[in-house]
Amino acid sequence: MAALFFSYAFLQRVSPGVMVDELMRDFAVGAAILGNLSAFYFYAYAGLQIPVGVLMDRVGPRRLTTGAALFCMAGSAIFALADGAAMASVGRLLIGVGAAFSWVGVLTVITHWFPPQRFALLGGLAQAAAMGGAILGQAPLAAAVGAFGWRPALWSLAGLAIVFAVALWLVIRDRPSAAASSIGVVAGVRQLAGNKQVWLNALFGLTMTGPMQAFAGLWGVPWLMTVHGLERAASAGTLSLMFLGWALGAPLLGWLSDSWRRRRPVMIAGSLFAAITLAVVLYVPGLSLTAMSALFLLHGFGASCMVLSFACAREHNPPALSSSAYGFINTAVVGSGALFQPLLGLLLDGQWDGTLVAGARVYSEAAYGLAFAVLPVGCMVGAVAALVGRETYARPLAERER
Repeated sequence: MAALFFSYAFLQRVSPGVMVDELMRDFAVGAAILGNLSAFYFYAYAGLQIPVGVLMDRVGPRRLTTGAALFCMAGSAIFALADGAAMASVGRLLIGVGAAFSWVGVLTVITHWFPPQRFALLGGLAQAAAMGGAILGQAPLAAAVGAFGWRPALWSLAGLAIVFAVALWLVIRDRPSAAASSIGVVAGVRQLAGNKQVWLNALFGLTMTGPMQAFAGLWGVPWLMTVHGLERAASAGTLSLMFLGWALGAPLLGWLSDSWRRRRPVMIAGSLFAAITLAVVLYVPGLSLTAMSALFLLHGFGASCMVLSFACAREHNPPALSSSAYGFINTAVVGSGALFQPLLGLLLDGQWDGTLVAGARVYSEAAYGLAFAVLPVGCMVGAVAALVGRETYARPLAERER
């Protein structure tokens, strides 16, 4: 159930990507403002991750995830009612507040109820469930927006959040000792912030998720429509293969890392693979739709090694700080959306030649090429972070210190 809620949070995360033209037209805004509007989800989500981790360590996931679903409901309703970008940003912010509890909630449930040697595999399976939500947020949601409009689509997401609130309360259970953390909040955060390995893993997570958050989550659909001439539903369907790649790769690479008892080789190989495949699909001319689809799938597969950054965070810190460590890493992971979505929007606006279609700005192939260059470069930075990080051999900190 926690994984399904994370799936819903991912659907919400990518949903603006299939309503870009409608939002720019109805709110009379350009790419920079729309990128910032969409990124309010990430501002809230990323900014809350450390407090969420601390709360999970002390309170447990049942009450927190139930309340989080209600925040998603309220945010979706406000967004659906918005008459301008400011009100829509408030709704997006509240959605981000609720979604902020989803991934750390999943990892907390795994930590409390499953053996450590299955952590990366189960985390990968939860990521696979999330990619299911991301896929629903592409072609199916695009079809719903085209048929009914973006406001009814958001009302449907608000209703679904109520269903999740009830289900989470009925199903999720806290481990009796879930709230017993022997490390104070300030001391715990200070200990995490002083751990070089935590920062390296946070950087790795940020760079692996940047393309998914900013490209697949927002700017990929208009790029495919403008540069490659695809219809919106076809563009969203093509991009959904990136999420399918994540869904396939996260559990498989998690299982491989758990079985091999190595983290760094899988992370290095995955990040390099993600960088190369993304660079090819963006900058090699004349690719067929089949080739692009395959490259999106392969990129997602490689980038899904991001899940290992959470396994490393657990293994580089004491058990009492496990959820806090997840929150610390996830601040950077989700912060990639807050960083890259508006950054790409600013770069696109800087290259805009004044073209408008039905009231929405249209950007040239050259503008997209310049803006998107930061994404494969980021993947290379992630490979360097994995290279200089310390191997944990899939063993907890206390066991390695003996």
